[in-house]
Amino acid sequence: MHPIVSATGMLKGAGLALSLAVLPALAAAQDTPGEGAMVTPARATWDTGWFPAAVYSRLLEELGYDVQRPTTLDNPPFYQSVAQGDVDFWVNGWFPLHNTYRSTFEQGAELIGYVAQGGALQGYLVDKKTADEHGITSLEDFKDPEIKALFDSDGNGKAEMVACPPGWGCELVIAHHLEAYGLGEHVEPIKASYSASMADALGRYQEGGSIFFYTWTPNWTVGLLKPGEDVVWLTVDEANLPEDQKEFEDATVVEGLEGCVEDPCNLGWPANDIRPVVNSEFAANNPSAAKLFEVARIPIEAIFAQNARMFDGEDSEEDIRRHADEWIMGHRDEVDAWLTQAREAAMAEGE
Repeated sequence: MHPIVSATGMLKGAGLALSLAVLPALAAAQDTPGEGAMVTPARATWDTGWFPAAVYSRLLEELGYDVQRPTTLDNPPFYQSVAQGDVDFWVNGWFPLHNTYRSTFEQGAELIGYVAQGGALQGYLVDKKTADEHGITSLEDFKDPEIKALFDSDGNGKAEMVACPPGWGCELVIAHHLEAYGLGEHVEPIKASYSASMADALGRYQEGGSIFFYTWTPNWTVGLLKPGEDVVWLTVDEANLPEDQKEFEDATVVEGLEGCVEDPCNLGWPANDIRPVVNSEFAANNPSAAKLFEVARIPIEAIFAQNARMFDGEDSEEDIRRHADEWIMGHRDEVDAWLTQAREAAMAEGE
């Protein structure tokens, strides 16, 4: 004989069963607050920034977002696109170097968090052997015909310097420096593909030739051409920056810089922060993503190490995604803390 079950009891039982069924769905929603949302990232044309882009994309995927393949853009089209919402973000903003684009992006996008705060250096270098033999310490030395001739392979009377391709923020500052320091008739900036130009320079160096180049950190160049051993950082007599960076002229001097010809070392460039630049509407509609941008960090040393692997041949899209996955797995506790904060931000905003 079965016990008689009241209608009230049946309703309570049904309610309990429904609650138990809903709980896993709620938990899943809280774990992946980005579920159902598509994200369109961008990345810079300099490949040293592709690893951070891959890491952030992977972390957004862990939050449930449908992250599209990144669009590779130069600075001007990116900053216009992110302001208009054609792309949602990139993590390749360099500030103050990219201050020139603020008027373009600030109407519809914003800086959130830091990939790496400070420590992103820029400057001019020559091979140490040539610098030591000829006493090269400053950009001013390139006004000397004998010095110029050491770096002039085409006989046009100008020292050839590996510089930045059009569309990069550093191209504008290099052009400003050449004018401000009176070097336009003495130095010829090579603006072809940076990686290809540096590979050519590395080949010349390995054959005993003299090389002169601009670089930044993190970058594989200063991993393979070690400052103080293979190359030296040059100085400027005094800082002279474009108007949008004038306030940072007091920040171009670095103390204790390995491989600089002087200490303290006036590089002529301020240290930069590498920062995410995010479409404001996207950030407002996706608090979990916004919080992730706010709290995540990637050490400069990790970017250096990955860049070296790319230069050694691990440079396919699959390689870069694998590098990102390996870094995430190796820093799982830290990553999980960021993701927890992102999920809590989503819950607080009802995402």
